[in-house]
Amino acid sequence: MERQALKDRLGRPIRDLRISVTDRCNFRCSYCMPKEVFGDDYAFLPKQELLSFEEIHRLTQIFVSMGVKKIRLTGGEPLLRRGLPELVKKIFSVEGVEDVGLTTNGLLLKQHGPALFEAGLRRLNISLDALEPDLFGKLNGRGVGSSPILQNIDFAKELGFEIKVNMVVQKGVNEAEILPMAAYFKEKGITLRYIEFMDVGNDNGWSFEKVVTKKEILEKLRSAYELEPVDQDYFGEVAKRYRYKGSDSQVGFITSVSESFCSSCTRARLSSDGKFYTCLFATEGFDIRELLRSGLDDPELLEAISRVWERRSDRYSDERTEQTAKSRKKIGMSYIGG
Repeated sequence: MERQALKDRLGRPIRDLRISVTDRCNFRCSYCMPKEVFGDDYAFLPKQELLSFEEIHRLTQIFVSMGVKKIRLTGGEPLLRRGLPELVKKIFSVEGVEDVGLTTNGLLLKQHGPALFEAGLRRLNISLDALEPDLFGKLNGRGVGSSPILQNIDFAKELGFEIKVNMVVQKGVNEAEILPMAAYFKEKGITLRYIEFMDVGNDNGWSFEKVVTKKEILEKLRSAYELEPVDQDYFGEVAKRYRYKGSDSQVGFITSVSESFCSSCTRARLSSDGKFYTCLFATEGFDIRELLRSGLDDPELLEAISRVWERRSDRYSDERTEQTAKSRKKIGMSYIGG
């Protein structure tokens, strides 16, 4: 399959593919999988509805032929998917894949980190919303303190992984952790990224009042540190990055609410059951799994998937209002992969 210069209606190329490998998670974070909704009896997808590793490998080849260069494995919690190192090897075998990363809550890294590193994985994004153990236990809905995650971050760093830590900041919830988190990860030389609380899905009780903006977080940081902006590395880079003056350590900001980046969004999303989404805030997806299992060949799949991207005009964060956030039925973050 020849590489095509594929762009959507707003001229945005497809460059990044986020692949959710499972809808299951061992945490119940309130902004993603609140335990009131995702209880012990919640019916997750049966195995036969998940894309197989062979299907994911085949789709990776097709997406790379459309222009995708970067792959990120997500969930749910991707480390719950059995045999994940095998999938990592398959993805790295695709000519044209330049980068593979994985987003995890970090709880199972001691168990699975060595095999993933051996399979070729080098980049991890680890979610951690607080250092204070009781607060973190409350936020993850399982009472797991921060200590196991911090130990696993150290373990993964010693293995050789490049690590970024993601912190979702909510007003009145974990604002007090902004500076302690900065101090801890600056000392470790690990990039910390502050994520504005977003209205992903329909279950997290989002409102503008609960958002702590990049501007507010930056003001807090500048009360303690001198920060200088860092230029973007590539078109479509989501994080706005700053360096601590006189240091190699950085912080980043994901500003979906206060400073939308829709105009340069190059991300496609593939759910664990094979639906293709062109926006994190999508209301519905395109069922690729059905086409895969109906016997279409690769050129036919390529044409069908290309049509979806070429028709794409999503710019939800540009258009977000309190009303659209409440009234628009969106796909849950644990399903679409964040």
